Amino acid sequence: MNQDPKNLILAIGLSLLVIIGWQYFYAGPQLEKQRQAQQSLQQPAPRPPSGAPSATPNAAEPGPVPGAAPPPNAGIQPTSPDAIRTREQALAESPRVAIDTKSLSGSIALKGGRIDDVVLKGYRETVDPSSPNIVLLSPSGSPQPYYAEWGFVPQPGQNVELPKGDTLWTADTTVLTAEKPVNLTYDNGAGLIFHRTIAVDDQYMFTVTQSIENKGTEPVTLFPYELVSRHGKPTVSGYAVLHEGFVGVVGDSGVKETSYDAIEKEPQATQRLDGTGGWLGFADKYWATAVIPDQSAPIKGRYLSYGTGSKIYQVDQQGAAQTIAPGATLAVNSRLFAGAKVSDLLDRYESGLGIKKFDLLIDWGWFYFITRPMFKLIDFFYRLIGNFGFAILCVTFLVKVAFFPLANRSYMSMARMKAMQPQMKAIQERFKDDRAKQQQELMALYKREKINPVAGCLPVIIQIPVFFALYKVLFVTIEMRQAPFVGWIRDLSQPDPTNIFTLFGLIPWTPTHLPLIGSFLWLGIWPIIMGVSMFIQMKMNPEPTDPVQKQMFTYMPIIFTFMLGSFPAGLVIYWTWNNLLSVAQQGFIMRRAGVKFELWDNLAGMFRRKNGVSLRERS
Repeated sequence: MNQDPKNLILAIGLSLLVIIGWQYFYAGPQLEKQRQAQQSLQQPAPRPPSGAPSATPNAAEPGPVPGAAPPPNAGIQPTSPDAIRTREQALAESPRVAIDTKSLSGSIALKGGRIDDVVLKGYRETVDPSSPNIVLLSPSGSPQPYYAEWGFVPQPGQNVELPKGDTLWTADTTVLTAEKPVNLTYDNGAGLIFHRTIAVDDQYMFTVTQSIENKGTEPVTLFPYELVSRHGKPTVSGYAVLHEGFVGVVGDSGVKETSYDAIEKEPQATQRLDGTGGWLGFADKYWATAVIPDQSAPIKGRYLSYGTGSKIYQVDQQGAAQTIAPGATLAVNSRLFAGAKVSDLLDRYESGLGIKKFDLLIDWGWFYFITRPMFKLIDFFYRLIGNFGFAILCVTFLVKVAFFPLANRSYMSMARMKAMQPQMKAIQERFKDDRAKQQQELMALYKREKINPVAGCLPVIIQIPVFFALYKVLFVTIEMRQAPFVGWIRDLSQPDPTNIFTLFGLIPWTPTHLPLIGSFLWLGIWPIIMGVSMFIQMKMNPEPTDPVQKQMFTYMPIIFTFMLGSFPAGLVIYWTWNNLLSVAQQGFIMRRAGVKFELWDNLAGMFRRKNGVSLRERS
């Protein structure tokens, strides 16, 4: 290895960058998530303090949309803890139409005509098949209200009785299925009859048609709206590599992501998104709810927060004015997505329904052009093999093949460097008291023999984009959620559940909950295997003669073992397999170049006598 101090500084800098990035993006949020989980187990869910002022429909009202009143603020928070009911009690307060499809269960509230009860049949909270299904939407008055609402607002100065959140609708059926829609009806008693037809496919897309019959004698001008309201700040994962919060695409703009904290810093806690077509909603790690207006119509969209105490977060969009003449009927179509962010499904909705950039409901990140193809490749092999873990191994192998020419040049340069070891040691001995001259002669040797002293770093550097792309894929795609590998790995998106510090379950304690050092004590079987594979890979290379570099490279496998211990198991398996492929690749190239395969000699050298004294005797 080159003794140039610049290489040492570079290696240390890269290591520090990885460690700092890991602490910032993963370890810190992971510990905070655990701390919040512990608190939630020990304390009841937070409720607004007794006597706190409630959020009224006009609280923190954003400025009006030109030409019309804005969509209403949908939620009113209870002023007393006693006013918050269980989810079951809140559901029982309204007559309902059940939802029953292959993917969804739940109900539609006839009081308000809201979709406020959605449960995902295909997903459970844990890998335990008896654990509860994921609850996505819940009614107002429950501990965590989250629902979708449709309606109209009048033209300024026009007095029209319109359906509200407490309006009681009538339905023509008791169950909404993928085969049979439900028709809701409300007569305002003043000449307007409102219809709301709700259909749903066999996945997560609702189609809502609002229509109005004007049986009066005067024309009426109304503005249609649709919204999603979420009461109380949701618990988010807190990872910097993952967006959870407001998300949408309106018009020709790119995706607009805003966190729950960031919306409070906006003027009047409101962001406006105007354009033609698009969608707006809330994104969680694996789930999302989004309103999708007519893609050919101009809309005025908003992200907003309002209320005092426990905040209410809302996305809404308002369409253009619609005038209904006497005897005429108006119909407005829109959609609601409420479900799991399955990549292929979002792609089908984007292409089949013409929804702009709907695939960006998944947070693919800035490196979309790497992350998305990486997922597609893994998913392709999964469909062939039936196991995401083995699919990752196949993709890793293909990446190795793709980068073989670059790795070949790198390892050939290292092979020549090994062949020059006697000359390098001679130069170091000859100029051991003159470091400047020593470096000058070494650089001349490298130039003369066409050796790249940092060639050994290239195979590691080219892994970094792939590593982070795979990390993103494992972290944000629901396809990886609860995906098993073999043995004890039942969820590739979670860390290895075993831990050497509990003797793999024999000692009943949780070292990962310890402050400061807890994140470093998440050390299962696969991270240990990864550390051994990295150690073997490093022993393929000539050992540095500089003692500082030698110590750093000696401890690097240990550092990475502890660092990757709390990473998703799929990522650790990838890194392990990549190390083993690198060892095989490097050994093949070295032998082809006629350079001695020194792995076994380097391993044996750890126990060989040095200066006539063995390591065991020295201890």
